[in-house]
Amino acid sequence: MAEPSKVIHVRNVGHEISEPDLLQLFQPFGVINKLVMLRAKNQALLQLQDVPAAVSAMQFYANVQPSIRGRNVYVQFSSHQELTTMEQNTQGRVDEEPNRILLVTIHHMLYPITVEVLHQVFSPHGYVEKIVTFQKSAGFQALIQFQLRQSAVVARNSLQGRNIYDGCCQLDIQFSNLEELQVNYNNERSRDFTNPSLPSEQKGRPSQPGYGDAGGMCTLQANRGSHTHMCVMNNAAAIAAAFGGGLPPGITGTNDRCTVLASNLNPDRIDEDKLFNLFSLYGNIVRIKLLRNKPDHALVQMGDGFQAELAVHFLKGATLFGKRLEVNFSKHPNITMGAETHEYLNSNLNRFNRNAAKNYRYCCSPTKMIHLSTLPQDVTEDEIISHLEEHGSIVNTKVFEMNGKKQALVMFENEEQATEALVCKHATTLADSMIRISFSQLQTI
Repeated sequence: MAEPSKVIHVRNVGHEISEPDLLQLFQPFGVINKLVMLRAKNQALLQLQDVPAAVSAMQFYANVQPSIRGRNVYVQFSSHQELTTMEQNTQGRVDEEPNRILLVTIHHMLYPITVEVLHQVFSPHGYVEKIVTFQKSAGFQALIQFQLRQSAVVARNSLQGRNIYDGCCQLDIQFSNLEELQVNYNNERSRDFTNPSLPSEQKGRPSQPGYGDAGGMCTLQANRGSHTHMCVMNNAAAIAAAFGGGLPPGITGTNDRCTVLASNLNPDRIDEDKLFNLFSLYGNIVRIKLLRNKPDHALVQMGDGFQAELAVHFLKGATLFGKRLEVNFSKHPNITMGAETHEYLNSNLNRFNRNAAKNYRYCCSPTKMIHLSTLPQDVTEDEIISHLEEHGSIVNTKVFEMNGKKQALVMFENEEQATEALVCKHATTLADSMIRISFSQLQTI
């Protein structure tokens, strides 16, 4: 074991683990002076008030496996005896130098984030000269260049860890190591506010090249004086943006009830995973519970009230396994964990963890046509038909490539057959590839 230190090194810290989760784990042993989240490495560093407090924590967790949100984390003394900061109230990597350019990563991006949204969030803290956005494996990211370094420091201190919208779009901010951003176009993905005469690029062309790994490691630290994530903007703007400025007819966007009751199910053929495949078209699924005393009823807890409203709106009256579904808001605010409850909160099959804005735009009632993606590159129409034909009469199929990836459209005789194929075959394996299925709004192939 390393030499005792008041700094504790925590490993296996997944993205679902927040700063308050870690604080709660160690607060019983003393005051926590500093917390640094090393998101790129799934690690964290905590500095307790003194070495005896850290020793007490380490002795306790030597006998009790620490676990957060169902994930085991592993603790040891850090080689650092002290975590230092470069600026007052600025926590980050020990070697992180303040810079006027910030690298921002957006976690839990349920609504689209544009240059305009970012400018609205960051400009109150100083003059923003340039913004460039891009998509990387870490998620949606942006580079934001202030006129003054101090403005960037203030923005980072004020906004780090906060949500742009209530409950989502969390800001993960670090200083970039770039000296100057190069912006070639003024459009929804990049903007030079010092040069409004720049042209807008042709739609469909890639965004600013060369900013893929700018800034290096992403860090996330706790907000001082508060363990709650405050939102910077209200959800109304986000919901409208997700649907191109207006909501579908019949959707209010104001519902706050997250749990829905699905009834008139076919108890001989339905299960939790099939319900997940269907309801996850409209939002992330937290938990599902089949009611044993009412075998044709189930509770489905969605990620938020808006997603629950979409599910109720689009699935009410849909037919599945010979039954016409009833979908209504439940009187229960959430589903409590239990032996008969299936947990999906951390499932990587939840569709809205990435590309949420695109998924919102694709929301619709069940149709005769399903869209298949993440297919094997050498898949044939015959293989796709063989995989799906047990669920109904296939009228037409089309296999095509988009952005170098094989996809397919399959039209069934009616909506019920297409729905059955989706709930039974989404996330199944075809020639060693896990396929994804959703409804298509196209009328013909």
